Amino acid sequence: MNAIPSLPPRDLLARWDDQQAAYVAHREPRFQAMFDVLDLHLSPGFTALDLACGPGSLADRALRRFPHASVTAIDYDPLLLQVARGVLGEYGDRASVLEADLVRDDWADPLADRAFDAVLSSTALHWLSPTDLLRVYTRLADLLPPGAVFLNADHLRFGPDHETLRSLSAEHDGRVQRAAFAAGADTWDDWYALAAGQPGMAPLAVERERRFATRPPQPLAPLDFHLSALRTAGFAEVGTVWQYLDDYVVLARR
Repeated sequence: MNAIPSLPPRDLLARWDDQQAAYVAHREPRFQAMFDVLDLHLSPGFTALDLACGPGSLADRALRRFPHASVTAIDYDPLLLQVARGVLGEYGDRASVLEADLVRDDWADPLADRAFDAVLSSTALHWLSPTDLLRVYTRLADLLPPGAVFLNADHLRFGPDHETLRSLSAEHDGRVQRAAFAAGADTWDDWYALAAGQPGMAPLAVERERRFATRPPQPLAPLDFHLSALRTAGFAEVGTVWQYLDDYVVLARR
């Protein structure tokens, strides 16, 4: 059995990015679309919330792209939070990392003393049930001032009324994954095994399993649900700013 290499947080993040690119085609262009909106809509010193930040991939890119901005990153996965703290700690007081469980009604309480111009999320909110999504969107609408924006990049799968598009998207996903894994990218399970094998990470991996043991994958909510839920939550304007097959960047303006 090969020994697990010891990697610093930024190397773990690089492996994460390679792994995610296997599951999300054109991942960098979707980030670029999000950042273009921020550049066009906000002042350079904006404050952002990275919702379900994972190991800090989106926050890291935002802080590099916008050197006067600051980001608060939240997640509930203790292993991913540890990687995010290591990566985002490089930015000093421009970045902070907090633990928050989005399925709890009080998930936003640690943010009560913070003001945000934008909320960002990438490849994360599909883990929430439709009920939890509406609750999160409603809390975000309460949290954000008028003019602030929410940007969510995620797979929003086609339903049975779009059978051709659903089939094309699935075939494309399969081709991208096969090519990426053949080129040496980690699978999702491989990456977690690598991260859990790092010094001091084993207890966090155990805690992660405990936290998510009773949270199976949720039915995937299509684009129309997200747009309707955001309107219901109180956002003034909703739409999409980027799409590739069933991968979207959704925008909502408060």
